[in-house]
Amino acid sequence: MIQLTNLNKTFGQKIAVSNMNMSLTEGKVMGLIGQNGAGKTTTFRMLLNFIKPTSGSITWNDQPITQSDKRNIGFLPEERGLYQKRTVEEQILYFAELHGMSRSDARVALKDWMKRLDVVGKITDKVQSLSKGNAQKVQMIASLIFEPKLLILDEPFSGLDPVNTSLMMNEILRLRDNGAMIIFSSHDMNNVTKISDDLTMLKRGKIVLQGPVQSIREKFGRTRVYVESPISGNELASIDGVNSVVPRGVGYDLILSDEAAGHRVFDLVTKDGYIPAFSQQPPTLDDIFRQEVAIHD
Repeated sequence: MIQLTNLNKTFGQKIAVSNMNMSLTEGKVMGLIGQNGAGKTTTFRMLLNFIKPTSGSITWNDQPITQSDKRNIGFLPEERGLYQKRTVEEQILYFAELHGMSRSDARVALKDWMKRLDVVGKITDKVQSLSKGNAQKVQMIASLIFEPKLLILDEPFSGLDPVNTSLMMNEILRLRDNGAMIIFSSHDMNNVTKISDDLTMLKRGKIVLQGPVQSIREKFGRTRVYVESPISGNELASIDGVNSVVPRGVGYDLILSDEAAGHRVFDLVTKDGYIPAFSQQPPTLDDIFRQEVAIHD
């Protein structure tokens, strides 16, 4: 386990991270979310020991992170850092050796990774000849090839199409299932929902939400309903406890003042029997993110 305890980081008068407490545990994915400048990248840099905390501590199994521990950390920075005029093989083998792999093992693993991530290109190609998406997948291979125990990913899916995003997610989840600790940032709440076990939301360096993703959503109540029914939007809007009704496709999205109103909606739309769709859910992470940002402004 990695524990961040009462962690603070200031740059002059600017508070980047304030009294942060967070646990990263084996076999779990932590999603770190927040607006630009909320403190996500600063947190990553402290985990990597690129910068020192102003106060507080970071420990791995109750001990300070050592140079040896760092060989078990994979990092994918938001600013991609591949050498454009080097071949894929040259730099992947270099990074793998830095983390304790032999060149022969890394060379075998690289060929497997190129297939698994469906990289269009050869290991002898220079990075500058690859498309942006394929170069990003090569950078991901550099972060994962040595099977890190801690994986830190800063906006790993930025610029990727849905197919390649899914490929990357599958490898992150495979690593998680093999016992790695994973923390990643993303502005896409759908991606955060898909692969995060736990969530930490930062606002100006302070934690405003933290816990298991589904538990956080449930705290806000099941106040979102999607329904497909012959009942009109005006009839739905007239139900006590329905705050808004918005058409979506062949149905309607409803926002409720409280989840008990869902019973009244259900009774009305099913009064004549079967309907194609009725789903009552908590707000999405995107809804919660927007709400919390507004509250804490």
